[in-house]
Amino acid sequence: MAAERSYKSTPHTRKGATTTFGSRTDIGCLRDHNEDSLIVTPPLFAVADGMGGHAAGEVASEIAVNVLAEQAPAHPDPEALGRAVEEANRAIIHAAHEGRGREGMGTTVTAAMLEGERLIVAQVGDSRAYLLHQGKLQQLTRDHSLMADMIEAGQLTPEEARTHPNRSVITRALGSDPHTQPDLYEINVETGDRLLVCSDGLSSMVRDQDIESVLARVRDPQRCASQLVNEAIAAGGHDNVTVIVADVTGFAEVRRKKMARKTKFSIALVLVLFAAIVGATAWGTNEYLHNAAYLIDQDGKVAIYRGVPGNVFGLSYSELVESTDVAVSDLQPGFQERLKDGWRVDSVEAAEELVKEYQADIDAKAKQGEAQKSAQGSAAGDKTADGASTNGSTATGAGANGSPDANPSASAGTQGGAA
Repeated sequence: MAAERSYKSTPHTRKGATTTFGSRTDIGCLRDHNEDSLIVTPPLFAVADGMGGHAAGEVASEIAVNVLAEQAPAHPDPEALGRAVEEANRAIIHAAHEGRGREGMGTTVTAAMLEGERLIVAQVGDSRAYLLHQGKLQQLTRDHSLMADMIEAGQLTPEEARTHPNRSVITRALGSDPHTQPDLYEINVETGDRLLVCSDGLSSMVRDQDIESVLARVRDPQRCASQLVNEAIAAGGHDNVTVIVADVTGFAEVRRKKMARKTKFSIALVLVLFAAIVGATAWGTNEYLHNAAYLIDQDGKVAIYRGVPGNVFGLSYSELVESTDVAVSDLQPGFQERLKDGWRVDSVEAAEELVKEYQADIDAKAKQGEAQKSAQGSAAGDKTADGASTNGSTATGAGANGSPDANPSASAGTQGGAA
């Protein structure tokens, strides 16, 4: 029959999936219905193995896990978990009196709460809790069964108990006595340990050393739970089999979550900073491109442009502000050279100031040239006037020179008159 069985894989058993816990329940090979129930709501993990036949055992086990889900504490507290189990016992008895299920129905229950590196267990019946610690399997709970009592009394060996005709007789269960109380355990565990909670459908069919081997070998908890159920079915599957496997992550999980939050915050901060840098860079670039200016030789005249000369990433960022009347040829050779490719300045105002300086320099040179021409003209006039004055003086000198000539004439007449 085992060869014909199949089960539908849950998303947690897909290839590559990794969870901190996993579970599976199966009807087995001989039973016609499943009386087992389980609850997997971390930090609570519980298995209940119902008794009483069809429409009874499954009712009792379901009531037990439902009450546990409602009444169990939010964090590991052995007394509070024990009270939740006691409340489940009363609920099963009350349900039987009301006609839900059947009189005499009952269930085992093993409830574990695992948080950080603290584990508590409340147990009634022969469903078990195991701990794999440093590769070695330890049974945490003591079965409330006839076989366990006989083994402790030295009347049977564990191997003999596995095949004893009364191996299914239990001495304590929920639903039989309103005063039933669970055994409570509080265990210190370590990161890397592995918790196993199971019905006797596993522990009665698979030896502890084989359970230990699977727990140590199959790392994914969901795959491990499925593999343990497969082992029980392969061994005959005489009973319903339910398995929960939970890894003790301890404070590593807390650190992981804290690190994950820090990583997310860091990534968000980096993205915000990157966006701010990009935004600031874009804003700064835009401001620079809109405020910067340059002067350039345009058709022999000095032109003022806003932006930068040439292209940036293949795009042009410039616009004409003013085409001045300043002729490039009137500027000094050094300025003319700088204007060929564009003379960058900080702003349009700075460009306009340079143009004013150019114009003032040109005007100053022009005035200087006019002054020089005027000075040259005055000098030429002065030279002409000086020449005319010199000639007049010469004529006068001739007349003066003639006077002595006249005087001798007069003297000659005088001399003649005297004669």
